Amino acid sequence: MEKPPLVLASASPRRKQLLEQVGLQFEAIPSEIEETHIGEDPGELARKASALKAAAVSSLRPEAAVVAADTLVVVKDRVLGKPQGPQEARTMLAELSGREHRVITGVTVRWGEKERTGSRETRVRFRTLGPDEIDRYVATGEPLDKAGAYGIQGRGILLVESLEGCYTNVVGLPLGLLRELFLNLGLDFL
Repeated sequence: MEKPPLVLASASPRRKQLLEQVGLQFEAIPSEIEETHIGEDPGELARKASALKAAAVSSLRPEAAVVAADTLVVVKDRVLGKPQGPQEARTMLAELSGREHRVITGVTVRWGEKERTGSRETRVRFRTLGPDEIDRYVATGEPLDKAGAYGIQGRGILLVESLEGCYTNVVGLPLGLLRELFLNLGLDFL
């Protein structure tokens, strides 16, 4: 098993925290790839976006193992991106209220010319939320930079009634899948 330098192709503080939580040392280099979530199957979109991000950062650090991810929140086959402001956050949260949605994360590990990509899906059900509760949550600012307008690792956990699947997937990086991809490439990180 090999252990080249590790690079996270993301500026996400949540992804950084997850890697730090499991003791990994890495450099973070955000990808400049523009995210578009239109048209295809959400799982395929997430996998393609993660592969594009990994390739872009790998071209800057070809000796490193590069980890990239793309997380989508899907309700009724519609992808909810990051809200453009407080009003859009309120609209998204009202749509998620009392319903189940899917969180899909595509993950790619690229090391030189070798690449492995996969995805995980977690089902999340929100409690029924009143307008005042939505307003209070939006006022915290937490939902404004997150897909689906909530962060499960923060105050957003209080919106969740139940979760089926991988918690770290909802945070933004399914660590079990990441471990599988590392092992498949012969990398000894997790």
